[in-house]
Amino acid sequence: MPRLTDHCRILTALFLVLCLTSLATAEQKQETKADPNLPHVLIIGDSISIGYTKPTIELLKGVANVERVKANCGDTNRGLKNLQRWLGKTDWDVIHFNWGLHDLCYRHPNSKTQGHRDKVNGTISVPLAQYEKNLETLVKQLEQTNATLIWATTTPVPEGEAGRVVGDDLKYNEVAKKIMQKHNIKINDLHQLATGFETPFWAGPGNVHFKPAGSQKLAQQVAREIKTALKAKQPAGN
Repeated sequence: MPRLTDHCRILTALFLVLCLTSLATAEQKQETKADPNLPHVLIIGDSISIGYTKPTIELLKGVANVERVKANCGDTNRGLKNLQRWLGKTDWDVIHFNWGLHDLCYRHPNSKTQGHRDKVNGTISVPLAQYEKNLETLVKQLEQTNATLIWATTTPVPEGEAGRVVGDDLKYNEVAKKIMQKHNIKINDLHQLATGFETPFWAGPGNVHFKPAGSQKLAQQVAREIKTALKAKQPAGN
């Protein structure tokens, strides 16, 4: 019996810790509540956008309420399934968005590489022609929000990437560029910016991701584009 009592005490203590942690998290969320007097900005994208979201929020503090979809938005197929849920009920002023790196990735179920990436034996996630159709549909859905839209070009595919072919980023960006020009959507050319990054900005050889310094550089350009879009939305004389 004493041992059972000890176990009960331990479980009770753990339960209290979990409760306190939950309360602390809830309080933290309340502290970061959106300012109703500021415009609302949504970032849609994959893990590259995850990297630049936090520094973008910092750069736009006091300028806008910046949020990012609470998920890796993956490829355009995932976007079509989830976009309306991601948009929610918020009246967005600016939406900064991208799909691409997941679309052009080759995957094979037997691959041991993270994400089952395999550009030798795998199948491309979303072929270029389907990507064009998907992206056109997504843009039309985004236009219905009446937000100012900013398209971010897909960042570069480096040599040695396990599931992606160098140069496919250019092909997918070219298709996206055509769609954005058709819809008069501003293009934030993160591909061009990242192409000039030195080795210390990249996460590692053959890795599409960036170290914090690289993400900070991307965030600076993202923040500038969002600020410009917000300024253009202000009534004359403000």
